[in-house]
Amino acid sequence: MLMPPTSLWWSTLKEPVDVRPALSTSLDVDVAIIGGGFTGLWTARELLRRDPALRVVVLEQSVCGFGASGRNGGWASALYPVSDDALVARYGLEAFHQQRLTLQNAVAGLGRTIDEEGIDAHFVQGGTLTFARSDVQASRLRRSVEDAHALGISAQDRRWMTADEVAERARVSELRGAMFSPHCARLHPGRLVRGLADAAERAGAVIFEDTQVTRITPGNASRRPCVSTVSGTVRAEVVVRATEGFTATLPGHRRDLAPIYSLMIATEPLPSSFWEAVGFHGYETFADDRHLVIYGQRTDDDRLAFGGRGAPYHFGSTVEPRFDLNDKVFSLLAATLRELFPDLGAATSFQWGGPLAMPRDQSPSVTLDTTTGLAAAGGYTGDGVVLSYVAAQALADLIVQPDTPTEFSTLPFVQRRSATWEIEPARWLGVNAGLALANWSDRVERRRHVESRASALLDRLFNTPPR
Repeated sequence: MLMPPTSLWWSTLKEPVDVRPALSTSLDVDVAIIGGGFTGLWTARELLRRDPALRVVVLEQSVCGFGASGRNGGWASALYPVSDDALVARYGLEAFHQQRLTLQNAVAGLGRTIDEEGIDAHFVQGGTLTFARSDVQASRLRRSVEDAHALGISAQDRRWMTADEVAERARVSELRGAMFSPHCARLHPGRLVRGLADAAERAGAVIFEDTQVTRITPGNASRRPCVSTVSGTVRAEVVVRATEGFTATLPGHRRDLAPIYSLMIATEPLPSSFWEAVGFHGYETFADDRHLVIYGQRTDDDRLAFGGRGAPYHFGSTVEPRFDLNDKVFSLLAATLRELFPDLGAATSFQWGGPLAMPRDQSPSVTLDTTTGLAAAGGYTGDGVVLSYVAAQALADLIVQPDTPTEFSTLPFVQRRSATWEIEPARWLGVNAGLALANWSDRVERRRHVESRASALLDRLFNTPPR
């Protein structure tokens, strides 16, 4: 059985990981969920909160949290992986604000739910700072804030801070200012996903770990959908696919979502003198406005946990454990962290990575097809900690009360499907060209001190919000 890569999160769990039994027989249930990450586990919990009589099983190929849920940067944010302007153009201003407010409220809602379940996930809602470390970045971030206010987003939700204002919270090198949003918390994702598995079991879900799903068979008028595994089959009224970055490994789903690798490092615990110098006393998460995404947090034991993109997409949407480690990317992350914090003296103590899922149009989705009995949620492109919590509630509403519209089931990304990715080699060329273009744009802006002409093209390609 594959186990998660050695990481800060898995090395600092509250309790050792005891593997749950694998499926060893065939079952007949109401809902079968494939994937024991945030989406699958939240969905199990939310289904049983709505109807405790449901028979719900979760099938996980390794252990709960094996995928992105146990490997991410620990940002519980209201970010959505499509720009504001693109969302307004696609769904209209009213739907945009409905979704934005739901996600913002869900950050605090997630914190309350974690407390209710007694999960020690180190949740602190300190907001997030997107630093401007050049005049180009400052100009772009100020423009982004102005555009947000023009759409009706208040200064309480997103605002520009001068360098002096930012320095009262946090300090990095070459600081020009920052965009601040209060709608983000840092947390320990490993503790959250393992605690969430226990919470789903307390609610009545049955979890099978070390259970490899080999096929999903849709239902029709004469039969229910079926999940085939190496050791038994599970028939259900509804089958939920919650496999995120590993979706491409399932037969028939190779082009649904592109597995994009994001890698992380973590330092040794840093002394109080370091934190007195750089701040982050509110445990703000942080990034800067470069095109190649980076993200960081101050952990509960005073480390810097820091990650970023840059690892290549692998031909054919291939997912293999060896791709979790990339020495070149780890070296670049360490160099970037020292660029941000020149006085950082601690060595890197952990490095790890894994795949996240990117849809062709970068927009997540939640779907339920009552004809086939198949449901799915995912495609978060790295913003899944809160989105999975919201998606699970939407999915539970669709399954339990399909004829009653709710706050969650009427969100714009619910009951919509992204187009499939192009066949290879177009997919490989396109995704890796986008990564190369982001890297090239950052180099141009550093050398020439002007905004890269490729910046607008990147926005059109990836529709990414400011980070």
